[in-house]
Amino acid sequence: MSPQSLSAIRRRLEELERDALESVGAAADRPAVEGARVALVGKKGALTSVLRGIAGLSPGQRPQAGKLANSTKERIEAALASRLEELVRAERGSRLEGRRLDMTLPSYGPRPGHRHPLSLAMKKICGIFCDLGFGVAEGPDIEDDRHNFEALNIPAEHPARDMQDTFFVEGGMLLRTHTSPVQIRTLESRQPPVMIIAPGAAYRQDDDATHSPMFHQVEGLMVDEGISFANLKSLLTVFLHRLFGSDVPVRFRPSYFPFTEPSAEVDIGCVICGGGKGPGRAVPCRVCKETGWLEILGCGMVHPLVFEHVGYDPQRFTGFAFGLGVERVAMLLYGVDDLRLFFSGDLRFLSQF
Repeated sequence: MSPQSLSAIRRRLEELERDALESVGAAADRPAVEGARVALVGKKGALTSVLRGIAGLSPGQRPQAGKLANSTKERIEAALASRLEELVRAERGSRLEGRRLDMTLPSYGPRPGHRHPLSLAMKKICGIFCDLGFGVAEGPDIEDDRHNFEALNIPAEHPARDMQDTFFVEGGMLLRTHTSPVQIRTLESRQPPVMIIAPGAAYRQDDDATHSPMFHQVEGLMVDEGISFANLKSLLTVFLHRLFGSDVPVRFRPSYFPFTEPSAEVDIGCVICGGGKGPGRAVPCRVCKETGWLEILGCGMVHPLVFEHVGYDPQRFTGFAFGLGVERVAMLLYGVDDLRLFFSGDLRFLSQF
């Protein structure tokens, strides 16, 4: 094609830009701006029609024509963006003028925070034991096999290892499956008398309405000369009465744990249905399954092999240990029926506490 064809392209682009600026400036609202954009630079717009003529130019003229077309497109798009910004600003100003705004009124301010229900339950549990003379001990969340299993009389071939669904990490370490390793570390570092609780997080591969991969425990330990199962029963009965009320019945059932012998599980009367005596219940109690009892913690006398692992003389010293799940206690204290709510982050739930 002749050089005059390039001039024709230039003229068409200049005319298109002039008409575009006029139509964009006349757009009265955002839909009108969008309509102008589609008509001017859309896939089937006026600029596309001009671009088709570039194909008929000679190879030497096409780059120059392309630059002209791109410059025109950029200016049109800039005009569209500017007009859209003007309209948005005008709409915002119109809304503000239409509303009466008293700048002297105080602001709402930040919403106050709340203690998490698990923190409340943990504080209440630890507070009772501290009042009874227990100290608080802590340990690492990432443990070695000896402190988490071996020293607690759970050797490599023990079936209890399979029950705990352990999270293993590099270097032969693991996420502690209970806070019992804190008890072992405490016994290794001091001589009796020992009277401590070990609150903290534990980790197991479990996740449903009543279990979580991370959960919280408070375990306790008392070791000295002459400690008996009667001391254990007396302490835990006092604790449960302070936690749930003096009228809540408590019972001990024989059980098994590798690190205690003899072992027991402790039940309390169902605090939801009143131990099977709740008045006016239209449906069966889902929590206790109409048994009237709820399992609340496990306990027992420290196994002599555990004492041997930490260098204590089992002929001289005796002791007891116990452990309870904080989530379980919180669910009973606050009437929560799904453990996953504690980890949901839902402010509607948390604000109730």
